[in-house]
Amino acid sequence: MFSKLWNDIQKGKLAPVYLLAGLESYFIDETIHRIKSKLEESGEIETITIDLDEKPVDFVIDESDTIPFFSSKKLIIAKNASFLKATDKTKEKIDHDLKRLAKWLEFPSDTSITIFIAPYEKLDERKKVTKQMKEHAVYMLAETPKENDLSVWVKNEISSFAKTIDEEAIAKLMELVGMDMLHLRSEIEKICLYLGEDKNITVALVEELVSKTLEQDAFKMLNAYMRNDVAEALSIYHDLIRQKQEPIMLVALLASQIRLMSNVYYLLSKGYHSQQISKQLKVNPYRVKRIVEDRRKVSEESLLKALYGLSEVDLQLKSMSGKRERFLELFLMRPL
Repeated sequence: MFSKLWNDIQKGKLAPVYLLAGLESYFIDETIHRIKSKLEESGEIETITIDLDEKPVDFVIDESDTIPFFSSKKLIIAKNASFLKATDKTKEKIDHDLKRLAKWLEFPSDTSITIFIAPYEKLDERKKVTKQMKEHAVYMLAETPKENDLSVWVKNEISSFAKTIDEEAIAKLMELVGMDMLHLRSEIEKICLYLGEDKNITVALVEELVSKTLEQDAFKMLNAYMRNDVAEALSIYHDLIRQKQEPIMLVALLASQIRLMSNVYYLLSKGYHSQQISKQLKVNPYRVKRIVEDRRKVSEESLLKALYGLSEVDLQLKSMSGKRERFLELFLMRPL
């Protein structure tokens, strides 16, 4: 859908009003960028941003109907159109004149382009204003592509830098970064710039260059512990301690990862597949995929034993003095 919209923008087929909804900010930001770039081909443009959480929609209408001074058209970006989602009327901070908006939508100004942004998973389809916006504006829902489509997008983005990547490296990139396309785009650009004249992106390069989160390090440490690789688990732990991470926070992260594994195994036993589990638990699908692949190596009994051991470490950290780093270190040294 967005490819058609972007093609229309490239051809100069610009609509007076757009409604961009959804949680995938990459598509929203890219669409705004393309509209703005197209308008700038005719010279400088006025760009006005209005936050609808702070100002009523009247400001958008008034601004749109005001003739631009320095260009033939101006661009108005109306953020946080919360009146399009299901909300408690009594809790709304701003009183929007939706009747005036409805009339304006029928005859919008031809000297401005107005983009309403609704960064929400769902719009309230029962609301009259939602139906009116969809009827009169160019509407697009920004959703993260499915795993296979996202993999194709990653490959295309990398090829735009004249680089190549194999499927294993794509999987590792998406495992480390997640499904956020803006974050993926940023990491892809960083890796491609680092490569210089070299062409191929490898798994090792992805692991070396992609910024890792504390949660990912904890997951890696837990996996090493569960397969009784004490040296690897301790190496990661000591690195985290050198980074001034608190043992009590690491215990909480490890316990959280074990509960995630337990939930994944439970849903698997109920017949859910990986994609369904990812959606149900709101977890990176590549993380779920890794847990599913390792299922045969980890028993329910060992998960419970590890969780019990972590609860003891948590108690020690909260009630005993001494060298705090040692409590979790001793736990990691004990085999399951």
